Amino acid sequence: MKGKSCVFIFMLIGFSMSAQIKGIVKDSITGKPIAYANIWVENENIGATSEDDGTFSINTNEKTKKLIFLALGFEKKIIKASQANEVKLKPEATAIEEVVISRKRETKQIEIGKTKNTTYQAFDNGPRIDVKYFPYLAYYKKTKYIKQVSIFTDSHIENASFKIHFYIVDSNGFPGEEILNKDFIVSVKKGMKKTAFNISEFNLQLPKNGVFVGFEKLVIEKNKMETTITDYNTNTTRTKITYFPFVLYNYVEKEFLYTFSGGKWNRQTKETNSKPSDKMMINEPAINLILTN
Repeated sequence: MKGKSCVFIFMLIGFSMSAQIKGIVKDSITGKPIAYANIWVENENIGATSEDDGTFSINTNEKTKKLIFLALGFEKKIIKASQANEVKLKPEATAIEEVVISRKRETKQIEIGKTKNTTYQAFDNGPRIDVKYFPYLAYYKKTKYIKQVSIFTDSHIENASFKIHFYIVDSNGFPGEEILNKDFIVSVKKGMKKTAFNISEFNLQLPKNGVFVGFEKLVIEKNKMETTITDYNTNTTRTKITYFPFVLYNYVEKEFLYTFSGGKWNRQTKETNSKPSDKMMINEPAINLILTN
């Protein structure tokens, strides 16, 4: 990565080799496997992703705990871990909406989301989803279409895949429903890079109350790297598992921070005794958007 940007790598914590619950996720109607389903131990930061063939394994050996299964286009399902050998998700009933196609000219564009802080930090955020909020400003009216999303990543493997989300803002200010009706899976090259993804085909307009853009790590075999660590004091070895890519973060001042973990959205704000106007310093995913007309 060129320029004066600095990158700090810390908290490179791999996934430990522990007891696992294994199973497969399927469409309850067609019986077809569901790829990239999001799986969580309820109320815990333990998660997994289903593979292309719908299979999954999650690091928990407590079969009495509940697992949450989420997949775009399907209803959420919560079951005991002991019942997760075959999980069937019911497709959501979707209403057919009238699609209005407006002509895009793409004769001008602006980039939004840049920060003054040019120091990037990378750490293993585990399976959670981190989002960045983009408010709507009046002068965006002339460039209302989202043309491109750029994200800064660090990967030690080639073509590491992850999922990008676009959420509306719900009535409580939380990330709400997904704007896209299908998974947006992308991949990045090895190294520390800023990669741009063109999303013109989706014809997305920036909502008037803003949009949350999120990064979801896919905990799948394709993204896994195993390294052997030797303790020379005890003459023992262990295997550390790490999933790539890492998203890079900016350390910025914000009023709130949202993360998806344990099967639900969590909001972090300043201490309750602070002034409403007070902000806090957070690690925000380094994501930018290109708007066009």
